[in-house]
Amino acid sequence: MSLWSRISNAFRGERVNRELDEEFASHLEEAVAAGRDPEEARRALGSPLRLREKSREFQVAESLDSLRADIVFGWRQLMKHKVTTAAAVLSLGLGIGACTGAFRLVDALFLRPLPVSHPENLYAVSYEGLNGRGVPAKWDTSSYPLFLEMREAVKGQAELVDAEYAMHADLTYGSYQQMERVTLGPVSGEFFAKMGLQPALGRLIVNEDDLMSHPRPVAVLSYDYWMRRFAGDPRTVGKTFKWNDTLFEVVGVAPKGFTGTEPGTLIEVFLPALMDPSAKDANDASQRLFLRPERGVGLASLTSKLDAVYHRSERERAKGWTNLPKYLLEGWPNAHLSLMPAAGGVSELQSEYGLALKALGVLVGLVLLIACANVANLMTAQAASRAREMALRVSLGAGRVRLVRLVMIESVMMGLMASTLGSLFAWWAAPFVVARISTASNPIQLVWQPDWAVTAFGLALTLGVILLFGLIPALRASSVKPSLALKGGEGPQSQRRKMHLLIASQVTFCFVVLFIAGLFTTTFRKLSNRPLGFDSGRVLTMPTDAEQPQSLSRWNALAERIRAVPGVKSVAMSDWALLGGNSENGFISVPGKPKTEVLTYFLNITPEWRTTMGIPLLEGRDLRDGDMQGRTAVVNETFVKTYFEGGSPLGRTFLVGPHQPIAIVGIVGDAVYKTLREPILPQVYEPMLATSKDGKLKELRSATLVVHTEQSDPGSLMQSLRKKIEEDPTFRVSRMRTQEELVSAQTMRERMLATLAAFFAGVALLLAAIGLYGVLSYSVLQRQREFGIRIAIGARIGSVAQLVTSRVFLMVVTGEVLGIVLGNLASRTMASLLFEVKGNGISMLILPTSVLLGVALLSALPAVVRAMRIDPVVMLRSE
Repeated sequence: MSLWSRISNAFRGERVNRELDEEFASHLEEAVAAGRDPEEARRALGSPLRLREKSREFQVAESLDSLRADIVFGWRQLMKHKVTTAAAVLSLGLGIGACTGAFRLVDALFLRPLPVSHPENLYAVSYEGLNGRGVPAKWDTSSYPLFLEMREAVKGQAELVDAEYAMHADLTYGSYQQMERVTLGPVSGEFFAKMGLQPALGRLIVNEDDLMSHPRPVAVLSYDYWMRRFAGDPRTVGKTFKWNDTLFEVVGVAPKGFTGTEPGTLIEVFLPALMDPSAKDANDASQRLFLRPERGVGLASLTSKLDAVYHRSERERAKGWTNLPKYLLEGWPNAHLSLMPAAGGVSELQSEYGLALKALGVLVGLVLLIACANVANLMTAQAASRAREMALRVSLGAGRVRLVRLVMIESVMMGLMASTLGSLFAWWAAPFVVARISTASNPIQLVWQPDWAVTAFGLALTLGVILLFGLIPALRASSVKPSLALKGGEGPQSQRRKMHLLIASQVTFCFVVLFIAGLFTTTFRKLSNRPLGFDSGRVLTMPTDAEQPQSLSRWNALAERIRAVPGVKSVAMSDWALLGGNSENGFISVPGKPKTEVLTYFLNITPEWRTTMGIPLLEGRDLRDGDMQGRTAVVNETFVKTYFEGGSPLGRTFLVGPHQPIAIVGIVGDAVYKTLREPILPQVYEPMLATSKDGKLKELRSATLVVHTEQSDPGSLMQSLRKKIEEDPTFRVSRMRTQEELVSAQTMRERMLATLAAFFAGVALLLAAIGLYGVLSYSVLQRQREFGIRIAIGARIGSVAQLVTSRVFLMVVTGEVLGIVLGNLASRTMASLLFEVKGNGISMLILPTSVLLGVALLSALPAVVRAMRIDPVVMLRSE
């Protein structure tokens, strides 16, 4: 019989048996028809069962048939304990799904290579040194003039291209009122060619478009934006749009799949780098440089050349600085250049959420280990309960390999079901997490299409989980000794020891999860409750642009119209909103005092701004309409403590560079300026009267209107305020946000970590409770005869409870001690994610310790009650 027929017959067992029985009957009928006695013919043919089995060996692939039988038997065993199976599959599925979801995030943000030629040979230029506050830092930004010098230095040895930080900008294909917000990505002229990219339509940006003498106002659309905005219309090439008073012509569409070099940000419109007005400024560091070395050129020599260019350029630039602290000017620059692999691109999202994702990976990995330990205990208990079955199989000739396979098949089926459930969870979870940290003003967009890395990780994880929870119980079950098992079992003490070790591991992992969750939730609570120094409620911020620069009187007239809107309490203007991400800083000096090494923040405001924001006036007066920028200022309390040792500075002056002295007319309370995490720095508030160096008034192109409303929900006024502003076609609001939204955005990462950590902490506690309950119940079941005898001879309830729980509680305490050690190591690694909280604090250790002890007590109660209800008469009768 052919091999294929034998394989197919393995799945047609009943049919093969029926055909063999029919064949046996036909032979018997032929013998009777030939005149033989029926009984004699049956004896001559032999046992029908033996004949069927021998015939099956030739017609059925025996190994495949036994595998099929084991699968059927395994499925019946799983269905026999539906609740247990469902609990195991759900816990494993959650762990697998969480791990796979976390890996999807890591893959989309770090591992997925850019769709360019030879991404593995791509490097990004980065720097490591001290920032403006003298703190060690890393950054990856350069100026465009520095890029040109570096490109010339490595010419012939490497290709160097430039991609500016993505920027959100307003452009219009029609009138000024029809503006739309897009993500721009200025790139150098050789960027597309050196990256090996070909246009999907038209042409891409070339070197002639990005000449220092005369850059061309051309643009290339991303494929996704072209399809979404223009429905793939080929007539898009040749269209024009306006940005920053410049008319750009669309010359092509980038290839499908390429959306820039910043994972998490999808560039919609590419421009020549020099079309950004700030590109030619040597002090504007907003460019990322990507390098691809030529064959045979070492990275060390390229790094050395680029570092020399960087130092020479920075020393030349520092000659124009007049008001920097001495420690910065001595030995400037105090940073060194390095090349880091950039196959997956470079983005701020990577640096901001890299460590957070690692912490999240640790949490989900621990939850998965807890789930595996639970299921391993479950499988061990089931294997122990099937000891007699296994002993009978061994007695009948079953080999150890067959027994291992029998138990492992159940594990494989549970693992596959859990993997399927986990895949669905991971498919939903990763975009869900990103949606929690994405905002309308700064959307995070990642490529989620599955690739080989995610698939390989999922398969490897499923295989590892199956081996982790299934192999040891399978080996244990297959090593059964028939003589002892058929007498009632062997070595229950050894079996319990293994389960107790797994419990200690579970408690250790669970403690670490609870401990990390406590750190993250405390960080989020403290950061959210940090005093702001201003009133964030009922405040609406409205960044507003003018089609052409306008005088301050025109802006004041706009503010007056807004004040007339019902529900508006007060209106003021500033350069930008507090905690909006923008800032201006520098160093100041006080006549007669030594220079300090402290950065100072600056903000231009109108006189009503302080009262609109609810910042208290401590001394002196507010700014007035007649005050001039660069002549008068209001400072905060920290400014006074830093530069005047707490004495009154009213009437005193300070200098910003070589300009005229600025007189201090008032002192206000401290307010958080740029981020919630940084300490309060000295702050200077100047009148919002834009002046040039010769003292003449300039006109304003943009400002942020700050509106304090009478409604508890300032968002309800957004539409009416927008209409009021756009009644004058000169002005347009780019985006509106409440001040509370800006504050909330500051804790986005911490909120995500706290929420997910709390969720996984709850899951870990539930799994630990189930594991403890299962081990204690199994222990009582194995020792019920012992407990019955002890009760019969007078053992008290307390002693029985101690016997039931003592060893398990010892494992709980042991696990907590190990958890404290691991938790403290983890807290040191994640120190940058924490805020005003320390891992070795007593309060952070008490909570997980007490919670786990409480869970252990609750899990032990059913087992203790069951032990106390054992009937000694029944146990003694069985003896």
